[in-house]
Amino acid sequence: TVGPIAKAFAEYYMSKNPNVNVTVSESGSGNGAKGLINSTCDIGNMSRFMKEGEFKAAAEAGVMPVAHVIALDGLPIIVHPSNPVNGLTVEQIRDIYMSKITNWRDVGGPDKKIILISRDTNSGTYETFHGLIMHKEKIAGECEYVGSNGAARQRVQSTPGAIGYAGIGFLDDTIKALKVNGIAPSAETVKTGAYPVARPLFMFTNGYPKMGTELYKFVTLYLTEDGQDLIDEIGFIPVTSY
Repeated sequence: TVGPIAKAFAEYYMSKNPNVNVTVSESGSGNGAKGLINSTCDIGNMSRFMKEGEFKAAAEAGVMPVAHVIALDGLPIIVHPSNPVNGLTVEQIRDIYMSKITNWRDVGGPDKKIILISRDTNSGTYETFHGLIMHKEKIAGECEYVGSNGAARQRVQSTPGAIGYAGIGFLDDTIKALKVNGIAPSAETVKTGAYPVARPLFMFTNGYPKMGTELYKFVTLYLTEDGQDLIDEIGFIPVTSY
């Protein structure tokens, strides 16, 4: 989820500082934590907070994770544009993902089987969905797991019966975002906390970067006007605004 922001920041930063090379790898929040713990990266991008076990492993490796909240994100529940359903409650979404509801007609839609799409379990996006929507309940066995937000969007846009979820920055006109508990996902509803499926996005560093270093300037880009514009352009929500 944080990949598009990291890539935009990297492109911008390298254009301003040609002597600095920034490499961005995208593979799920769990791997962001592992990279930081194993000292194979300077920044661990994560769409969830570090778990207790990860902090423990970091401490044992002599790493002190520091969280930088760089943006806010809503988690839209997405369906095919042809689906006439406009909204669901958190309870209905949970029942769908537990296969208690298996046909769209049971929630005001067409007589069509519901196809479940989820992010893989190593993903921070999955962790957010599993906590805020599923309340840690087990997702049904027939659910299909995909490796990225882009793959979730692609699967939903090509499957009329599908339901999935992705970061708000991945919304476009090829999919339809549902209202959740009557609230549509938007910058405003995420900022105010009205939209029920929202979260902060993080960049983790080993300790607080020394002021004036390239690492410090990079991870504080989100506080600058240009950084906030980049976050906004990608479709995520800046934590502050000028």
